[in-house]
Amino acid sequence: MELFNWAGNQTFHPTEYVLPRSVAELQETVRAASLVRVLGSRHSFNEIADTSGVMVSLANLGLDIELDRAASTVTVPAGTMYGQLGKYLQTQGYALHNLASLPHISVGGAVATGTHGSGSSNGNLAAAVVGLEMVMHDGSLLTMDANDERFAGAVVGLGSLGVVTVLKFRVEPTFQIWQTVYEGLPFDVVLDCFDDVMDAAYSVSLFTNWRGDTVQQAWLKSRSDAGRSEFFGAVAAEVDVHPVGGDPLSCTKQCGTGGSWLDRLPHFRLDHTPSHGAEIQSEYLMPRQHFAAAIEAMRSIGTVIAPLLMVCEIRTVAADDLWLSSSYQQDTVAFHFTWKPNWPELVEVLPLVEAALDPFNPRPHWGKTFTTPPTRLRSLYPRLDDFHALADDLDPAGKFRNPFITKTVFGER
Repeated sequence: MELFNWAGNQTFHPTEYVLPRSVAELQETVRAASLVRVLGSRHSFNEIADTSGVMVSLANLGLDIELDRAASTVTVPAGTMYGQLGKYLQTQGYALHNLASLPHISVGGAVATGTHGSGSSNGNLAAAVVGLEMVMHDGSLLTMDANDERFAGAVVGLGSLGVVTVLKFRVEPTFQIWQTVYEGLPFDVVLDCFDDVMDAAYSVSLFTNWRGDTVQQAWLKSRSDAGRSEFFGAVAAEVDVHPVGGDPLSCTKQCGTGGSWLDRLPHFRLDHTPSHGAEIQSEYLMPRQHFAAAIEAMRSIGTVIAPLLMVCEIRTVAADDLWLSSSYQQDTVAFHFTWKPNWPELVEVLPLVEAALDPFNPRPHWGKTFTTPPTRLRSLYPRLDDFHALADDLDPAGKFRNPFITKTVFGER
């Protein structure tokens, strides 16, 4: 059996692909299998979801979204897309604090890999999780919340502790966002006024190809109508644009038009084909204080990587306390690379990018492509040994591991 990821750069080879229709059916599937991995919305770019055993999809699990108004929480099936959850919350007058660029990704996969969204004061998507339920290796159910000392290790669990069936998130009253894109932001301004630039709105993303002296696009998402035509020397675009030059109809509305958090925080619309498609992505998150040196390091190799690069997005994420989160105990600046789908050349370029960023302790996104060796990852995650112990306790036979997890997360122990 062959299954493919969203971008088409990964092929999965499970012996069996199962879509259980109830938690009881899922429990029996897990209990009987020797190896299990969960496949979400297929938006990973490496082998993290693959298995030579049973691959499970939670898309048909048959659970309902449950809103607790008194507690300001929502409990959602892990196979639900963020866009679907967002639509439900919006009808109820609620919102999540943050969304990723794509609303098409599943809540389970996004949380498990520490996928983040942006905003200097905004934690990643997993930071909003206050509870979860997992099917364990023996088919039993385990429920955790923040009162459990293991919880901070289990949220960003990489699918290697159990099968997460539901997640509980903090929610807040719905809010409006006004989105404007500014073109031609000078790099000198970014370097001299980084905090002012990145803190200028609820969420700020800078898109660059690392050529020339300017950032091509600055996407500002504000909770009030800024109404400005200029931003640190950059000029507001008069029409909607796409970050890699595609059809802007797939992007959320810009030009200062207001809309719900759901329709503005993502870069791309739920009802259109997401992003570009034929691409490979990698991403590295570093302590925010290294922003200037990291930008200069990337500009120094810009001409080398530019032929393979569609665009690079620079954004910020607030610190959290989740053990394997790329923002664990540090405010971060993230460099997200969207590459042309040319793996033979990219595998030669990625080490150059990682070497340029290495002095700044870059944590790679778990669901994207990277070549960082396990020994280096060990030094980047202070609680990795604790995660190893948690995984050995909850999954002693390694039922939820695969070669990627075994090598990358548990290698060189």
